[in-house]
Amino acid sequence: MDQEKVNILLVDDQPAKLLAYEVILKELGENLVAVSSGREALEFLLKNEVAVILVDVCMPELDGFELAAMIRDHPRFQKTAMIFISAIQVSDFDRLRGYEMGAVDYVPVPVVPEVLRAKIRVFAELYRKTRQLERLNAELEDRVRARTAELEQSTARLVESEQRRSMAIAAGKMGSWDWDWVNGDWMWDEGQYKIFGVDPKSFELTSENIQGLFHPEDVDELRQAWEGFGKGQTSYEAEFRVLRPDGEVRWCVGTAAATSDRHGRVVRVSGVTVDITDRKRAEERQSLLTREVDHRAKNALALAQSIVRLTRAQNVSAYVRAVEGRITALARVHTVLSLSSWQGAEIRRLVTEEIAPYSEAGQIQIEGGEVQLQPATAQTLALALHELVTNSAKYGSLSVLLGRLAITWEVQDDTLILAWVESGGPKVTKPKQKGFGTRSVIASIETQLGGRADFDWRAEGLICRLTVPLRSVFSPESQAFREMSDQDRKPAVQSQVGQTISVRL
Repeated sequence: MDQEKVNILLVDDQPAKLLAYEVILKELGENLVAVSSGREALEFLLKNEVAVILVDVCMPELDGFELAAMIRDHPRFQKTAMIFISAIQVSDFDRLRGYEMGAVDYVPVPVVPEVLRAKIRVFAELYRKTRQLERLNAELEDRVRARTAELEQSTARLVESEQRRSMAIAAGKMGSWDWDWVNGDWMWDEGQYKIFGVDPKSFELTSENIQGLFHPEDVDELRQAWEGFGKGQTSYEAEFRVLRPDGEVRWCVGTAAATSDRHGRVVRVSGVTVDITDRKRAEERQSLLTREVDHRAKNALALAQSIVRLTRAQNVSAYVRAVEGRITALARVHTVLSLSSWQGAEIRRLVTEEIAPYSEAGQIQIEGGEVQLQPATAQTLALALHELVTNSAKYGSLSVLLGRLAITWEVQDDTLILAWVESGGPKVTKPKQKGFGTRSVIASIETQLGGRADFDWRAEGLICRLTVPLRSVFSPESQAFREMSDQDRKPAVQSQVGQTISVRL
């Protein structure tokens, strides 16, 4: 009578080596299964019984040692023979590590075909005899219709071994489980308990209790997948949410595979659960960042558009210079805000950036404490400062070498008070009507920020006092803005753009 063939799993990332192993072992007459990665090997093992595993030590992603550890941690494969093959010089340390991972032998390359065949033949025959004994034992159980004390002790040892699973799986946010389709018994490793946030000492593994840990919105899909195993489905993979007893929600991806008996009936379902919450949160942060960048880009374009449309000049050259100056001022404050991930801008840096083109002559003095400005406040104040310093360079104290400018600020009752004091420049006379620069500063500070801009036209130099509330400013970057509905948000954006246009910077 022909003996039953057994599965021999060959694992190597190099096709040429796999082909060589198949040629060497072909004459054994067994089922040779070749896979090129550790992941493919695990998928095959979950669905099939294997007599011998031939593993290459050096593989990308999951090397032979790691694969062996994961295989050996599973109760189904604790006695499966694994032989390591290494193409590099093997030290005693490497051999010891291989044996610790569960290898029964270590074969160097180049492989001696006769030796490799002899080793595989021994373990295949041992596996075959073991399976034959298992079948005889099952038949005996059917006849006496009762489990023996030896089988009860074996089950107890299996449960105890399950509780001592390697912490490596738990540390990697992974867990594995088995479910007996016939009698409904569950087995979880330590990693599975950790993912679901339950105590193995107090949590009773029943189908009802386990279902209660899944997010209600995901239960129906998982139930349908489970029912599919009874209809012939052999494997399933899905993402789902776990609702821990403490209220925390964790995202997981689960893979399950069914094992059938010789008659095609499902007898066991095994699976692996991986906690992917960190990945999901990273995806959400990336999505939020994308929307935030899109919003800020549109806001910056709206400001630039208003500058281009509303700048006034006597000729084209003056117009180009004015627009370039104001766009540059906007770019400078944008850089400052980018350095803080748009959380705000420190006023000293903002002032320094705006006066930088005129500060080389040492005519400007700045003084004030640290004040963090909201993004919208920083943008508007930067454009107002640009208008003031440009006008000073043309007509005020910065237009002559002896002129001086002092910029100071302080905070009183959540209100920023900034003083702009010019001296030593050309004699100043109060204008009969407000010029474009004055109107621009007043409009930007009062209309957009709800503050106040006061001008004192002293003969020895202009004094401008800007009063800006720090906590009452409406900003498209504020949390309240993000939480508004799209319909509510639209008029708010239009209002913001409208205010920018009224500034005429």
